[in-house]
Amino acid sequence: MPSIYVPNHTSPQPPTLGGLIMLIGFVLIGGVLSTLLILLLIMVSQGFGPAEARDYITTLAANPVSIKDGWYTLMMLQAVNHLGTFLLPSLLYWYAVERQTWSVFNPHPVTSLTVLAVVAVIVVAFMPFDGLIIDWNQNVHLPQTMAPLEQWIRDKEKSLEGVTKYLTTFNNPGQLLIAVLVIAVIPAIGEETLFRGILQRNLTYWTGNAHAGIWIAAALFSAIHVQFLGFVPRMLLGALFGYLYLWSGNLWVPILAHFVNNGFTVLMVYLYQQKLISMDIESPDTVPIATALASLALTAGLLYYFRQLNQKDKVHSSANP
Repeated sequence: MPSIYVPNHTSPQPPTLGGLIMLIGFVLIGGVLSTLLILLLIMVSQGFGPAEARDYITTLAANPVSIKDGWYTLMMLQAVNHLGTFLLPSLLYWYAVERQTWSVFNPHPVTSLTVLAVVAVIVVAFMPFDGLIIDWNQNVHLPQTMAPLEQWIRDKEKSLEGVTKYLTTFNNPGQLLIAVLVIAVIPAIGEETLFRGILQRNLTYWTGNAHAGIWIAAALFSAIHVQFLGFVPRMLLGALFGYLYLWSGNLWVPILAHFVNNGFTVLMVYLYQQKLISMDIESPDTVPIATALASLALTAGLLYYFRQLNQKDKVHSSANP
């Protein structure tokens, strides 16, 4: 079995199945502890007992507009939950179990600003095509025998859409900055560390195939969001991040891509709400086929250029250690 499971890098300690089980345990425990921390924060900040705090959180999730300063509280809870579920368990596993350092995620340094600029353009160029896939995925229907399951899924999606709409309604620039931190910065670092840095790396080692590692990690990345009507487009996005990591050999590259994807969307929503632009990026209108195909072709061309650019950088780095 090949030993290359970090892009173009050989680590002295191959991942093990036991390590994977520990990683899953860390993530689950992190989720539980972050939930308990959220409960404690609500109890302290609101002066509630445990039962009242639970009711408060339930109301906040179902009808945040009814809670005074609900937007800020919900953002705080999102940040705590994400840090506790993704980033901190991943780092604990990486440093304590695999006994690696952050530098192992980045066997190849990014030596050119052009590489980073191309990453940002790739993500934005991919959005129209992914938008078409989003529309298709939302209109997929399960067999009639599974109608109750489909109705539950759609009700769940509608509830999540309401919370997302609430969190992306900004009254001032300060809320925009908080949203960028909670929706773009924290998820980009936490999710990419877990899914690309650790899972993709390990899955590539176990399957002996970089493409298998990328796509399985992308499927897990999409599944953990528990938004089934967006499963395919999110999986494609995860695969895009995976190939950017494979070809660059630097985890900061998919982190940047993830940040651009989320941050660009948040910024466009804010600009539309402030009537500074006329395009509503959250509009349910279907992306024209021609636009989607042009988006796909441009993305493919940029990815090819990105891969070639990184190969040149790696050759240059090897020649000039």
